[in-house]
Amino acid sequence: MEDNVLFPNIITNLPQADIPVEGLTSHLLQCADHQVIFMSFEKNVEIAEHSHEAQWGVVLDGEIALTINGEKQIYRKGDSYFIPKNVSHSAKIMAGCKDLTLFNQRDRYQLKINGEQNI
Repeated sequence: MEDNVLFPNIITNLPQADIPVEGLTSHLLQCADHQVIFMSFEKNVEIAEHSHEAQWGVVLDGEIALTINGEKQIYRKGDSYFIPKNVSHSAKIMAGCKDLTLFNQRDRYQLKINGEQNI
């Protein structure tokens, strides 16, 4: 796969997830009780502190600074992270970052309808 390609067609042919973050391209693989999101960030992004069901992810490229339960750590290509259910966390994600995230939640995100956000 070339460096300038976000993900191969097997991923980009998946429907887009409706995640209201500027500069984020995301594709959703919906499972019975989970969601898998493939994310690519074109811009630096800050995600405010929040919590939800458990989340596991792996950085495919680039860098993410996660603060989980008050502890900040930098994750780079090949690093994985785990955020337990209902644990507060925030993130600073650098432009160029690619991430694969599994949410232990069937309805964490909805699908974009016709490429537009589903509000």
